[in-house]
Amino acid sequence: MEYRQLGRSGLRVSTITLGTMGFGGTGFAEVVGKIDVADARRQIALARDAGVNLIDTADVYSSGLSEEILGQALGADRDEVLVATKVRMPMGAGPNDAGLSRHHVIRAAEASLRRLGTDHIDLYQVHEWDGQTPLEETLDALDALVRSGKVRYIGASNYAAWQLMKALGVAERTGTARFASQQIYYSLQARDAEDELVPLSIDQGLGILVWSPIAGGLLSGKYRRGAQAPEGSRHLTDWDEPPVHDEDKLYDTIEELVAIGEARGVSAARVALAYLIAKPAVTSVIVGARTEEQLADNLAAAELALTDDEVARLDAVSAQPLRYPYWHQAKTARDRLGPADLSLLGRHLS
Repeated sequence: MEYRQLGRSGLRVSTITLGTMGFGGTGFAEVVGKIDVADARRQIALARDAGVNLIDTADVYSSGLSEEILGQALGADRDEVLVATKVRMPMGAGPNDAGLSRHHVIRAAEASLRRLGTDHIDLYQVHEWDGQTPLEETLDALDALVRSGKVRYIGASNYAAWQLMKALGVAERTGTARFASQQIYYSLQARDAEDELVPLSIDQGLGILVWSPIAGGLLSGKYRRGAQAPEGSRHLTDWDEPPVHDEDKLYDTIEELVAIGEARGVSAARVALAYLIAKPAVTSVIVGARTEEQLADNLAAAELALTDDEVARLDAVSAQPLRYPYWHQAKTARDRLGPADLSLLGRHLS
């Protein structure tokens, strides 16, 4: 297992993170898994044996049950791993039970600490943008948690690039704690993050944690063109994350993953994960599995290095057209592009 620094921070995290949306598995998370404390202990042991040192959860997963199960499963081993959780989503029916107000952020952090059975959160992430709360208020609340020792590092999730850049600017202006990372959706099924979010991370020194790196199972190799989706698939339910806008392109990508996997004697899922681990600014990919067999296969991606040719094949089959202003910059700004620009435009300049 490789360990990478989380952005500009001194914290080192494994290139694979254990995801816990399936811990508990109630409400919207029911389709992800129904993992109890005993199963959680086994998954954590398997992940730690592979070198994983970061476990990611959120207060909204099964209405806090995921955090409770994680805390119970870790027990006395809590300080042997890093724990990340999130705040923003509704945790009740009251008018202040959601969002990123000072009231909700501090109250939610204290509730997460109780459920996790710990005195600190290693990485506390705002789960989603809140356009109705001033960033100054949110960042001041997060800074207070950092200064109190209840939180060690902070991160954002699901922000647009302008929102994230604004937050970094406010933190610099106010002298409050700065986001160390962003947690984003990024996969071979949809490489939108490469337009803005990846270049921003390179330029501003943010780590990237990737959620749903195999697109909710779509890139596992189990979904094939013209075939019925596997029994029990979340995509047979109302679950629509991630949305699929071009099925033909998706199946072309799956076929390339399967071909590379078969040539290597590994699963398509393992190839999809290895592809992302090698991408610029990616610190860690978050994997969650219903079974220990799936988890073991995902964890093995940390040891798989794709060749330049394999990466090029996957780049080509999953390529997205350059949007404005990037196609214009590729034509007229190529003489003065920096490292962040080249992460997107470099392959379009030859």
